[in-house]
Amino acid sequence: MSDQLAVVDVVIAVWNSSGTIERAVRSALAEPAVNCVIIVDDQSTDDTLHMVSSLSTELGDRLRVDQLESNAGPAAARNRGLALSKAPWIAILDSDDYFRPGRIRTLLDQSEGADFIADDLIQIEEGEDDADPAAKSLLELKDTVILDLDTFVAGNISQKGRLRREFGFLKPIIRRSFLDRHQLRYEAALRLGEDFALYSRALALGAVFKLVPSRTYVAVVRSDSISGNHSKKDLENLRDSDGVLMRLPTLTGVQKKLIQQHYESIDARIQWLNVIDAVKARNLQTFLLPFFVRRKTSVYLIGCLLEQLVIRSKNLIRQL
Repeated sequence: MSDQLAVVDVVIAVWNSSGTIERAVRSALAEPAVNCVIIVDDQSTDDTLHMVSSLSTELGDRLRVDQLESNAGPAAARNRGLALSKAPWIAILDSDDYFRPGRIRTLLDQSEGADFIADDLIQIEEGEDDADPAAKSLLELKDTVILDLDTFVAGNISQKGRLRREFGFLKPIIRRSFLDRHQLRYEAALRLGEDFALYSRALALGAVFKLVPSRTYVAVVRSDSISGNHSKKDLENLRDSDGVLMRLPTLTGVQKKLIQQHYESIDARIQWLNVIDAVKARNLQTFLLPFFVRRKTSVYLIGCLLEQLVIRSKNLIRQL
């Protein structure tokens, strides 16, 4: 089939990634079906840009390097990469992560009829072996699945005590013609959840999103990653993006309800940050207000307070 011959451009948004970017680049360029790797630097403050420029000199035309005029976040950097790309398929690779050998061919071989196609990914700590049988997979897929909007959104609703296995972490290859036909790009204002926002809108527009059970994308889990260190503003932008998504006329009642649940789960985290701010400011009124937003939020906040009480009690006991 024609997709067997399709080439893929790999887009990598980078910010202060000097320690990992070479591994990411070389893993992508090792794939024969990759036309080029496009790196967009988001105004790094370390020597990332110097490093990738040196790599470009070594690797030639298959590595392109660009830089945003100001720090604007990964969504804006990826959009720049999409604008520079010309290939019929796009792959997104995070600068901390890397491909296992054969990833792109594995996905292309199963891409017929799909607009997005991803495999399960492996999550490891830096320095761990991705071939270790104990390495964690995100979804533990056993069979090929066609992902619909209902399942996608439901799988991204965070719950206390549940392992993070959100579909939004997946890194599919994406058919460019689908993005262009629907004028679909990443929401530039988002520094958190930009993948969720893109995938959910694509599914709402009828994208065929295929998941296959291979594991060829390696996600390196870091405590200091950007996605793990977000501000209240980042959460507010993601919540507000859900508010816009809910107004799409093509959504069913069930889909709107699921997106509302996702909206409320994010808003609960925002309200917890409001509680923390109120405690720091010693303002009783602003401390109490988040508890009256909605019942589910109140239950969540009480749980957070009890959790903090247990942590502080244990710390106090240790000091005795």
